[in-house]
Parts: sequence; C-alpha cells; structure tokens
Amino acid sequence: MTLLVPARPAESPPAARPRRRPGRRWVGALYAAPTAFMVGLFFLVPLGLVAWMSLHHWPLLGPPELNAPENYAGMADDELLSTAVWFTLKYTVIVTVLLFVLSFGLALLVQHAGRGIGLLRTAYFIPAAVGFASASLLFLGMLSDEIGPVNRILESLGLLHGYVSWTSGSSAGALSSAVGLVLWRFAGFNMLILLTGLQAIPVDVYEAARLDGATRWQVFRRITVPLMRPTIALVLTLMVTGSLLAFDQFWILTRGGPDNSTTSLVMVIYRKAFIELDLGSAAAISVVLLGVLVVFNVVQLGMLRRRG
Repeated sequence: MTLLVPARPAESPPAARPRRRPGRRWVGALYAAPTAFMVGLFFLVPLGLVAWMSLHHWPLLGPPELNAPENYAGMADDELLSTAVWFTLKYTVIVTVLLFVLSFGLALLVQHAGRGIGLLRTAYFIPAAVGFASASLLFLGMLSDEIGPVNRILESLGLLHGYVSWTSGSSAGALSSAVGLVLWRFAGFNMLILLTGLQAIPVDVYEAARLDGATRWQVFRRITVPLMRPTIALVLTLMVTGSLLAFDQFWILTRGGPDNSTTSLVMVIYRKAFIELDLGSAAAISVVLLGVLVVFNVVQLGMLRRRG
C-alpha cells in the first residue's frame, strides 16, 4: 500500500531588503547645507571672533594686542559692571515673577470659549505686535513730565501733586517705568504660549477630577500645574533670558540713570565697545554672559525633558 504524502507548499523566498542608494544620504545634506551655512556664517564665526577678541586689547582703530586674561581679571575691579550685575539680577527677578503671574492669570481668564473671549485674547495680544523700540518711545512720551498725559491724568484724579519725573527722577521710578513697559509689551505674548499649553490638557482629566470632588484649587495644583510644566519651563526660559539681555527699555527710557542705577549688563557692553572703544573688554563680558545663559538654558532643558 502506497502512502500519499501531500506536497509541502513552496516557501516564498525572504523579502529582499530595499537597498539604500548611495546618493540618497547626500540629499538630506544638500537640503541642510543652506541652513548650516547661514548658522556658521552668522553665529559660529561671530562667536569665535568674540572669543578671540576677549583675549586681546582690541581698540576700535589700531592693531589688537594679546593681553589674556586681563580683560576677564579686570571685571572684578569694574564698579559699573558690579552695579549692573546686581541691578540686572534684581530686574530679572521682579520682571519674571510679575510677568509670569500676569501672563498666567490672563491665560486662565481667557482659557474657555465664551462671549467676548476672542476679543479679549486679541486685545491682550495686540501690544506684542508693536516693536519693542517703538513701545519704549511710546512709554517715554506718555510718561514725559512735559507732554505726557500720565501726570495730567493722575493730577486730575488727585493722585499726584507737583512735579514728578518717572524716568529720571528716582531709581525706583525709573525701574517701575521699565517694568511697566515690559509687562504691557510681553504679557499678551506669554499669555498665548501658556494658553496653548492649557488647551492641550485633555478635558477628560478635569471632568474626572470634578467627579471625585476635587476643588478648583486642587485641580489647579494637582492637574494644571504638573501638566503645564514643559510650557511653564519654556516661558520662564524666555522671560529670564530676555531680562538678562535687557537693553532697549533702559537705553530709551532712562539712559541708565539716575546715577547709573538702571544700567543693565548689555548697556555696559555697549558702553565698553562704542563709548570707551574697548572692544576686548566688551567681548569678555559678552562671553561670560553667554556662558551664564547657556548654563541656565541647559538647566531649563532638563526641566523640559523631565516627566512626572
């Protein structure tokens, strides 16, 4: 008796892996080449030049002379630089706290859609469309003790008596003027970023918390703030970086006065380079400031990547 064994179906050959064309990898490099060229030309080359200048006595006219590390060692004896460092740190803390609270409050106010919310969002964001130098000149005119309307309005309301110079009368008034300008100019911009983070939180999470009997404060502290951590870290990075690099508001509003009490770090760099014509010292301060910003941004990047 012959047993018939069914024939096995023919096995299909393994699928061949697609071969990568040798020229394909160069396509991506060609697409990235223009951007890499621009970054190298307008960022890496100037950065290397600034680092090289910081090691030399580099007058505006004349050949440079190597004097490393004199430009860095001389920072400790620069009284104007020390004053500017402490003022910039104080200004950064004040602006960061006030601007974050105001921006977050506005974002929470216009978070949910409703009648007139779109108008409010637009109204809050409009100052961000004004150039910062133009906004500084606008505030300078409004706060002027000769032609500005602010003093006249306060006098008509009985809140002000006599002559008041907001931008040059006292250090507190000059600082308050600059802080008010920054709050008006950047609150709407940061509100938009925070609003984007708020609207990215799933609605189901809030509904589950309400079903569990959570109060508004518990929802804000336990849900909103933890889920907003990356957005908050981004906003704080922008605020602190912008505050440490403050220049326009003080140069236009106060000119660093009165008595250099509102002189920022960038204003010191400007004075060293274009008034004292000492480009080497200005470059050294710029390198140190860049190092501080890099360290801070690395810490913030770690907060952005951290979860939990």
